Amino acid sequence: MTIEGSFSITQWDEDTLSEKAEGIKLSHASIKQVYSGDMSGESSVEFLMSYQSQMSAKFTGFETFIGVINGLRGTVTFQHNGKFESGIASSNFESIKGSATGELAGKTFLGRFQSGESGKANYTLEVVDA
Repeated sequence: MTIEGSFSITQWDEDTLSEKAEGIKLSHASIKQVYSGDMSGESSVEFLMSYQSQMSAKFTGFETFIGVINGLRGTVTFQHNGKFESGIASSNFESIKGSATGELAGKTFLGRFQSGESGKANYTLEVVDA
């Protein structure tokens, strides 16, 4: 079953942890998002980001989602592995085993997002375990 929709970034706070010449830096970003579509709710994200230039970065981190996924209410934490290239952010992510609560408990999810308009991204999510 494919779950689809979009999310919008409502808050982005990023702090540089270390910086070298030519835009090479390591930073930490705390992000708030609002989901619509087959997932509806809010999430908090913590990313560590490694910039190779102002237009290229790799990131990893965790996202805690609170809301409804395909009619089931609960929370779940996702682990991300993503990149930012030429103005487009994308990430593959999966739920952390044992992190889902409520009606989502016991479920495993695999997903992907890609940014579109400024501050908005489209996602797809698969339920791989029920």
